[in-house]
Amino acid sequence: MLDLVQTLFAFIVALGLLIFVHEFGHFWVARRCGVKVLKFSIGFGKPLVTWHDKQGTEFCIASLPLGGYVKMLGEGGSDVTAAELKQSFAHKSVYQRFAIVSAGPLINLLFAVAVYWLLFVVGVTSLAPYVGDIKPGSQAEQAGFLPLDEVRAVNGKSTQSWDDITIALVSYIGEDAQFQFEVMPDGGSSTVIREIEVTDWMSDNEKEHPLKLLGMAPYFPKVPAVIGELVPGKAAARQGLQPGDQVVAVNDVAIETWDEWVSLIKKNPETTMNVTLERSGSELTLPITPDRIKAPDGAEIGQIGAHLQSGLAEFPDFMVRKLQYGPIAAVGQALDYAWSRISLTITSVVKMVTGTISVENLSGPITIAKIAGDSAEYGLESFFNFIAYLSISLGVLNLLPIPVLDGGHLVYYLVEMVKGSPVPEKIQAFGNSIGLTLLMMFMGLAFYNDFMGL
Repeated sequence: MLDLVQTLFAFIVALGLLIFVHEFGHFWVARRCGVKVLKFSIGFGKPLVTWHDKQGTEFCIASLPLGGYVKMLGEGGSDVTAAELKQSFAHKSVYQRFAIVSAGPLINLLFAVAVYWLLFVVGVTSLAPYVGDIKPGSQAEQAGFLPLDEVRAVNGKSTQSWDDITIALVSYIGEDAQFQFEVMPDGGSSTVIREIEVTDWMSDNEKEHPLKLLGMAPYFPKVPAVIGELVPGKAAARQGLQPGDQVVAVNDVAIETWDEWVSLIKKNPETTMNVTLERSGSELTLPITPDRIKAPDGAEIGQIGAHLQSGLAEFPDFMVRKLQYGPIAAVGQALDYAWSRISLTITSVVKMVTGTISVENLSGPITIAKIAGDSAEYGLESFFNFIAYLSISLGVLNLLPIPVLDGGHLVYYLVEMVKGSPVPEKIQAFGNSIGLTLLMMFMGLAFYNDFMGL
């Protein structure tokens, strides 16, 4: 229940903040252009809180936090008196209307840059990209990758974290590509190039991590199998395991890591295992029989209901980096960081439209809420990183040339700039009906993907 509350709270905070930023962009530029703003609403539906400013604008926080709007005088063909013409949106120049409409998505992009700038000034903690396990027979092994290789760059782009590498790899989704990894081998004094060629990269495997597809994993310290919190009523608690117990062997076979222990449990549902434990300096053996459960993919696996003791995974100091810059240098870093994610979002949308990427990757509010909750659980740095990326997504998607979205209105204004007169209202109305239909289809598909993901 607590996890659900945290997820909902994180979702409302993240989405509410970004909706406010987006609508404030429209509002601020409209005021600068002399347009009278009638209403500024965060959310739809029944108003929960309302107030008015000195200029008569009604501000509202509504019950359904899935959007918002700024209602302006003269917008949508509403009647305007002769005395109000100077404050009417419809009677402003096409360039002013273009500026007002584009301000929403553009400020979302600028907001993301500002968040990244703040993170870089405060300092971003990340893991240096050192390679861990290599899958035998994989492309990574064939390319010569070895444990503790440090990846310095991918296709000429500097990589300071695994996040940088993931972004670089995912940007080639659906393409034939050659990845050139600039690598510093463990104990080496100069970098080497390791190359991997891929065909139709990640097609039908969009939800797999790209590193896993190549056959490598980030380095992770070996964590001993020490029992932490127990789930009441589950096999571990019922059969005598205690917090602090370290699993040293199963059926007289040594266990060195938590992953080995978990793998054995999953493979042996309702099978009794003789588990040798170290407890308070002494050894003892207990018979442990994992419960049988059904995994999300439908497979039947074993489970005992025991968590790993916290604080055991310690990385060497040289693998933990804090990326921190001065206020001026952080501007360039933030712009570069934001642009890599903006370009990835744009190319992903294009590839989804052309069929290169499956529409199964389209996500809706349930997935957003889940990621918001997860990122909040990892800390403020992770949560703000997520907010920045969500702001980029919101900005890019609103710029799509689909009627009813900001991008659709901008297309109308561009046509008006060229032909010297507005697009006929009948054509705009027809385009808006098509745009609304497309938007509802996309939303329905996103909700469907969300529920299927659950």
